[in-house]
Amino acid sequence: MAEVRKIVHVDMDAFYASIEQRDNPELRGKPVAVGGDSNRGVVAAASYEARKFGVHSALSSKIAARKCPGLVFVRPRFDVYKAVSKQVREVFYSYTDLVEPLSLDEAFLDVTYAKLGSPSATLIAKEVKAKIEQETGLTASAGVSYNKFLAKIASDINKPDGLFVIPPEDAIEFLENLEVKKFFGIGKVTASKLNKMGIWFGRDLKQLDRLELVRLFGKSGNYYYDIVRGVDEREVTPSREQKSAGAENTFSTDLYLTEQLVNEIENISQTLWKRLERSGKRGRTITLKIKFADFEQITRSKTLTDFIASQTALFSEGKKLLKKVEPLPKGVRLLGLTVSNFKEQEKGPEQLVLDF
Repeated sequence: MAEVRKIVHVDMDAFYASIEQRDNPELRGKPVAVGGDSNRGVVAAASYEARKFGVHSALSSKIAARKCPGLVFVRPRFDVYKAVSKQVREVFYSYTDLVEPLSLDEAFLDVTYAKLGSPSATLIAKEVKAKIEQETGLTASAGVSYNKFLAKIASDINKPDGLFVIPPEDAIEFLENLEVKKFFGIGKVTASKLNKMGIWFGRDLKQLDRLELVRLFGKSGNYYYDIVRGVDEREVTPSREQKSAGAENTFSTDLYLTEQLVNEIENISQTLWKRLERSGKRGRTITLKIKFADFEQITRSKTLTDFIASQTALFSEGKKLLKKVEPLPKGVRLLGLTVSNFKEQEKGPEQLVLDF
């Protein structure tokens, strides 16, 4: 038998919104949007009741309010979300040390060598879901398969509170009948391009050879060729390396004056520096993000010869980047700073594989 792994992808159901509904009984059963308000900002998360109206993350709050009459806006409580996320991860770590968080609300687990529970990945996924609900009062959906790509797709199939398993012997048939727009890693633009070529399902995509896919899509073509055949050799990486750190602020009213913007950059640099201090990261590249009143967004970056060593230096470089775009052509609704190009970190341990 070929060597395969047992991978579980766990995705919390409408995480931020579900926490708000859990903690405030008056919100249960109602359409809830976390973030922004009825006039400004963007939606960070939406409850399933709101999603029925087309409300989703990154949607303008004003558009969301139009789409969904009676939509309730709730201010985000990231300290609470992080605390609940920690509870969820403790459940993961009770089963395996090979946990790769993708965000606060989802992660891959390699349970090939599970520390707890049944040898069956499916039964482990059921136990994980039950423990999460017991510990947090929230539901999660899980996907189970022999690689990350398939597990990720599987977790989305029976949401919310779902569980879907794609065993090795069923993978090819499953992929051949899956719409290309549902392939993890194929975005809307690529899916549209494939559809225009008459490629709607995995079986259609499979007709293109590797060279043709690379010609059409560059390096991504290799990825498409492999995944439609159920091939994904990526390991679950327990120590996911942080590539950047950032902080940003959306303003209640548009800002036009340089003095106001400089004050905001100082505030943002203080928040970002605290995050860098906590993580122990030091970077050489700083990026300023500006989003204007009409939602146009620009960035300006600078890479220094030395690593940024203080909040004062971070603030100073942020101001210099702001000067590069003065005079500002219109009002500003959001400013953000990001630091990247970190000092190299040591790689984590390698993972072994075992028969399924």
